[in-house]
Amino acid sequence: MEEHNNNTASDSFDKSKIVEVKPLRSLAPVLPKHVQSVFSGGYPSGFPPFYSFVKPHQIPLPKEPEETPLDAKVPEKTPVKAAAAQETPVAAKVTPIRAYKSSVNEEVDPRGDDGDNDLFSEEFVGDKRKRSSDNIENCKEFLKRKKNKTREPVVGGTSSYVGVNPTLKDDGDRESVNHVLMTFDSIRRRLCQLEESKELNNALAIKRADLRASNALTAKGFKTNMRRRAGVVPGIEIGDVFFFRMEMCLVGLHAQSMGGIDYMSIKDGSKEDTVALSVVSSGVYGDDTEDNNVLIYSGQGENFNKKDKHVTDQKLQRGNLALDRSAQRHDEVRVIRGVRDPVNRSAKIYMYDGLYKIQDSWIERGKSGGGIFKYKLARLPGQKIAYAAWKLAQKWKAGSCSRNGFILADLSNGVESIPVSLVNDVDDEKGPAFFTYFTSLKNPKPFGVVQPSLACNCKTACVPGDLNCSCIQRNEGDFPYTANCVLVSRKPLIHECGPMCRCFPTCKNRVSQTGLKQHMEVFRTKGRGWGLRTLDPIRAGTFICEYAGEVIDRAKVCQNGEGDDDEYVFDTSRIYEPFKWNYEPSLLEDVSSNVCSEDYTIPSPLIISAKNVGNIARFMNHSCSPNVFWQPVLYAENNQSFLHIAFFALRHIPPMGELTYDYGITIPGRAGGSSALRRRKKCLCGSAKCRGFFG
Repeated sequence: MEEHNNNTASDSFDKSKIVEVKPLRSLAPVLPKHVQSVFSGGYPSGFPPFYSFVKPHQIPLPKEPEETPLDAKVPEKTPVKAAAAQETPVAAKVTPIRAYKSSVNEEVDPRGDDGDNDLFSEEFVGDKRKRSSDNIENCKEFLKRKKNKTREPVVGGTSSYVGVNPTLKDDGDRESVNHVLMTFDSIRRRLCQLEESKELNNALAIKRADLRASNALTAKGFKTNMRRRAGVVPGIEIGDVFFFRMEMCLVGLHAQSMGGIDYMSIKDGSKEDTVALSVVSSGVYGDDTEDNNVLIYSGQGENFNKKDKHVTDQKLQRGNLALDRSAQRHDEVRVIRGVRDPVNRSAKIYMYDGLYKIQDSWIERGKSGGGIFKYKLARLPGQKIAYAAWKLAQKWKAGSCSRNGFILADLSNGVESIPVSLVNDVDDEKGPAFFTYFTSLKNPKPFGVVQPSLACNCKTACVPGDLNCSCIQRNEGDFPYTANCVLVSRKPLIHECGPMCRCFPTCKNRVSQTGLKQHMEVFRTKGRGWGLRTLDPIRAGTFICEYAGEVIDRAKVCQNGEGDDDEYVFDTSRIYEPFKWNYEPSLLEDVSSNVCSEDYTIPSPLIISAKNVGNIARFMNHSCSPNVFWQPVLYAENNQSFLHIAFFALRHIPPMGELTYDYGITIPGRAGGSSALRRRKKCLCGSAKCRGFFG
């Protein structure tokens, strides 16, 4: 369901289509009954960072509101106010849209049951997360957790992953927000898996796995930022992306699951009022402008009565009234931009674009003839670019604009189906050291003989729930991927179909063998060499790439220290920070659980060097709080099975986001003995959980 009225706004703005407005000053709007006190203190001065890796002064970004008059591109409006105040663009005075009599002689009733219950207070507490400065203690704790095979406690010091610490329910932090979002998506993926395999009975089967996952978390109180507030939401950064509206509800960014305007009742002294907290722009009502820092937002409500077949006007109530009041108060409003998902055209991807203020408001006639409220919102200056960077990345993908620091159009030289660009707008380095681009393993070592009978005999493609498929049997009866090729759960080992199987090469159990699906680019970082980032938003569980390179014999490494100076070595025997990614069975009590262990079972240790031969995986930097993880994948070729290392998105990754994974820690006595201590490098990831070194 769209966020605004069902009728599309007019594409033109000539005066002939403007509704004559006759204010009724004596008709006072009736506010919602539930009223609570609003936080009247100042908002935090800073804004959460969005990590853009392009120099702001080197890309043609849209001008900030104070540099370009925001009303330069606004259509001609009805004289809702006597004259527009010519003050600073963001703080301009706005004359409210009063209750009015419509052009079709329909008297507007400003009253309306908004249907929303303001269950939460609005006091802002702030970010409680504290970063430890003692990296040695962090490392000791890291090794202790791995040795005891215990999971890291959930945010706030509880002993289980189930639930959110009570101290973080009202006011969360970055860790609690990520925890809620990852838990939600793990349940959603599991429900999709069960539905696609027909394991859910008719009473439980639903098409909207996101709604059921949200209901499961809400029933358990598994939410954060439940305290309603205007302005900044703790733990949510500008540029964060969401693939479902319910995700924004669970973390307190936008409480309306369908409505485009989120608002709340307040008490300002002895006066009752209602204010807007956030808006979601669907991008289909003419909201976007050429200036990505300006949003022309359409009000909510029908403007055509299908039952009586007559034109109506939107009413000044609920969200429309809240926006009108926020305009008068010069309140900050959170803006979430919606963009059509290129993978699923029926869905949208949402990005949090920061804080805006309402610059102007007017009434416009829609295509149906009814009046539509219009609000002009201007982005506050000084915030990190987000939506503007996304739009720019789309132009870069299409090759429709030039860019600073561009070096090479395709680093893979045509090997990848999607070109990988190379850019450097940081220094004079012309490119990485020479290597041969290769998409898989060179000189792989077989991990056992595969009998022809173990290859599946599926005639077209393997079907979820088909227990006659030998590949599904080896995956303990579960199809490892959803219909849109998203990994459901981490497993000790995933068995994919291979060349020996009779199923089509397009079978969805061959995800890690199908190459890149996102537009990537290798870029120069500040102080960390080359890195890898995405130009597309990436959903959690999406396949990124395989770690390609030359397989190194472990015996040579142990005896001769081969690879000690190789910065491009991937070693499965390293110690990696434990984390939980699979769904929690206690949150789906009415669904049979089949939780897999997340401890990897490698048939034998695998060491891969991408120094001379490799792909884009060699450019992924280390982080102690990564957004990518690795998963062992096994499939058969030429009557032999080979182990591969596949990378998947740990959580949603925004456009222009750098891809990172945990390099792990080498233990003395393994793969080089005591020399492993000398290979450790200082970590520059900047994470709140940084352990100080890696390797």
